[in-house]
Amino acid sequence: MKKLFLALCVIAATPAAFAAFWVNPGFYSYHFDTDKNLNNHNGGFGVEASITDTYSLTAGVFQNSDRTTSHYVGAYVMPFRAGPVKLGAAVGAFNGYPQMHEGGWFPAAVPTLAFEGRSLGLNVGFVPKIGDRVHSAISFQLKYNVAP
Repeated sequence: MKKLFLALCVIAATPAAFAAFWVNPGFYSYHFDTDKNLNNHNGGFGVEASITDTYSLTAGVFQNSDRTTSHYVGAYVMPFRAGPVKLGAAVGAFNGYPQMHEGGWFPAAVPTLAFEGRSLGLNVGFVPKIGDRVHSAISFQLKYNVAP
C-alpha cells in the first residue's frame, strides 16, 4: 500500500513532465459469468501518465469483482495506433482478489484498446479468466486528461 501511495504521489506531483496525464474513477466491467453476482461497478481512483505515444505508467485502486479493494501498478504498452485509437496491453501487477495468492500481488497482462481525445479517453480491456480466481470481463475505464 505504501508503494502504491508513493507511486501515485510521484506521478501526481509532476503532470507537466508527461505528454498526457489522465485520471479515472475506476472501471465498469461486463462479466461473462452473469450468474455469479459479480460486482460490475468497480469504482475507485487511478492515474495514467503518458511517457510517449506508446508507453504510459499507471497506478490505482478500485472495488474489484469480488467486492474487495484492489490496487494496481503497471504500464500501458500500446504499439499500434490509428488516429485516436491505440491497441496493446496493460501489463503490471494487481492485488486484492481473495482467490488469487490469498489477496496478494500477482502479475497480469490485459489486452487493451484505447480511444483518446484531447481531454477525454476510454480504455477498454479484456480481462482473461484465471480458473475460479479471476473472472473474465470486458472493462471500460473512462479517463480525463488534466494536462492537455
